[in-house]
Amino acid sequence: MRHLYECPMRWADLDMLGHVNNVVYVDYLQEARVDMLRTHARSPQTQGLAEGVVVVSHQVTYVAPLLFDFKPVYVESWVTEIRAASFTMAYEIFREAPDGSRTVFVRASTVLAPYVFATESPRRLRPEEKTNLEPYLEPYAPGASPKPLAFGEPKRIEDGHFPLHVRFSDVDAYGHVNNVKYFEYFQESRVALMQRLRSRHDLESWSAVVVAQTDVVYQAPVLARSEPYDVWSQVSRLGTKSMTIESEIADGDQRLARGRVTLVFYDLEAGKAIEPSPQVRAAVESIV
Repeated sequence: MRHLYECPMRWADLDMLGHVNNVVYVDYLQEARVDMLRTHARSPQTQGLAEGVVVVSHQVTYVAPLLFDFKPVYVESWVTEIRAASFTMAYEIFREAPDGSRTVFVRASTVLAPYVFATESPRRLRPEEKTNLEPYLEPYAPGASPKPLAFGEPKRIEDGHFPLHVRFSDVDAYGHVNNVKYFEYFQESRVALMQRLRSRHDLESWSAVVVAQTDVVYQAPVLARSEPYDVWSQVSRLGTKSMTIESEIADGDQRLARGRVTLVFYDLEAGKAIEPSPQVRAAVESIV
């Protein structure tokens, strides 16, 4: 069984291209997840899963651009795996046409773990919580589940450094930076990286890019403070029409989160992937 959530859209969700920003989709997923866990909690003992969990990882695949509408967009969510101390949820963000056909904008997967915020420690799923999740269990078909997340060893290059200042509004009710904000931090760091390359190589323009895939692993909480954290980004792969940027959020030598995004070079007018210009390729190759 899947849970259906009608997610209201906001005008502020759009980016400069008029599409819903890639970070905002993750906010939609969070809203759908909390709605599912709150709506279907069958007892006070299972209500805590709505808020007493932490996100271990996200895998988000962007399928098609989503435009603003005064009507809500739909999010289906369900459970794909239940383990001793974690469970995995999957999602589709979509709209349906009058004929019943579906346009999917995002497919995603999230690993969640129950957490005791008073003691800052994880815990195991209770039997009643597992029972509460089981009606929504729909395992992936063989070969269709997301691949386990694996990252290369990061390089801390000066061009890839971004000082991360946490805003007061970034922090949730538990004093941690909300999981959605990490996507925003990684976005800010890669935009700064590309702008630095553009300036260094005296490029009049930078090839437009769209986000195809984002993976994030959370390792330790980011907290509000006056001193900045460090975000280190590097281009780990440059393909014919795409590139991959891997990033980490760090506090000195301590790694707090890892992120990886696949960007596709894109012709906005033609609506298709393209090869970057030789100048852009040369700029990116300088730091690969």
